Amino acid sequence: MTDPTTETVLSPLHAEHEALGATMTPFAGWLMPLRYAGDLAEHQAVRAAAGLFDLSHMGELHVDGPGAGAGLDRALVGNISGLAVGRARYTMIVQEDGGILDDLIVYRLADASFLVVANASNVAVVRDALAVRLADADASLTDRSLETALVAVQGPRAAGIVTGLVADPGEAAAVRDVRYYAAVPATVAGVEALVARTGYTGEDGFELFVPADAAPGLWRALLAAGEPLGLVPAGLSARDSLRLEAGMPLYGNELDRTTTPHDAGLGRVVRLDKAGADGEPLPFVGRDALAARAHATPSRVLVGLVGLGRRAARHGYEVLTSAEPDAATVGRVTSGAPSPTLGTPIAMAYVTPEVSAPGTELAVDVRGRREPVRVVELPFYRRS
Repeated sequence: MTDPTTETVLSPLHAEHEALGATMTPFAGWLMPLRYAGDLAEHQAVRAAAGLFDLSHMGELHVDGPGAGAGLDRALVGNISGLAVGRARYTMIVQEDGGILDDLIVYRLADASFLVVANASNVAVVRDALAVRLADADASLTDRSLETALVAVQGPRAAGIVTGLVADPGEAAAVRDVRYYAAVPATVAGVEALVARTGYTGEDGFELFVPADAAPGLWRALLAAGEPLGLVPAGLSARDSLRLEAGMPLYGNELDRTTTPHDAGLGRVVRLDKAGADGEPLPFVGRDALAARAHATPSRVLVGLVGLGRRAARHGYEVLTSAEPDAATVGRVTSGAPSPTLGTPIAMAYVTPEVSAPGTELAVDVRGRREPVRVVELPFYRRS
């Protein structure tokens, strides 16, 4: 469904957001909720109880067929054919030079069936790249993004809320016990769903893939079940502050086509040891560039910065060696905001290696004023 006045795509839950009084904003070609009651309240609800998110703007690409696993091994940086059925893997799709086209989550739904979840801004890019890279594989590629809705329940009370809506005792137990980065099918509030224990907030939680036309009923059921437990609807603003505290990269900020997985401190997702059926190293797009990069001295390092003052650094601000007038520029902020949980400004930034050690004191140019910051290890927040 599209909005004829803006040419943007409307979520299957658009009417629900309007009824809740959400502030809507254009995002990657969609019109999505930015906030409901307020950023701070939504953020704190997720940390203390639970938040309900509409993630229907994400892309769902299905790869099916006998050659699906091997084809994805050659298309992506990770070992996809090694996934067990029901498990998920964080991975990336890169260019020949190793630059990141998108970061992805891949679910293995069956022996010859995979679900590739792409960021909203990159769905077409990923779909087109996969179409080329899978051309010789015995596999089909189907874009089901517009017919699929994605709803997330995140927070320490998420498990109780979701399992409470699963009537079948066996399915409820399977949802309750599903491991992190794994997924199980279940009927939730009468809706057939793929229930994944994944998220982008640093909390426990679930992401539920459902048919688009069934999403409104599920949304209302989750709100009704969760409200007594402190669940609130949460928008993109709270999702961004939550992922920043958790040190999770955002495409377009920490990740882009000029950045390799190693630059972002995510070299672990690159599996140079992938082997084909003959036992020989498996070629995949970007392998040679990433193999060279794996042992090279980095030109920049992604770090966390904690503000020592009260003003928050923002995306694009320069990082300096000090607050002195003659300070040299040593990096640039990729994401920054006040941290509701920590009560201090935080940011992620790429800086030169010589100033990347935790404890190093630097400064950020915040609209002409040099604010002191300290380098810290990521993430800023880790749930107990």
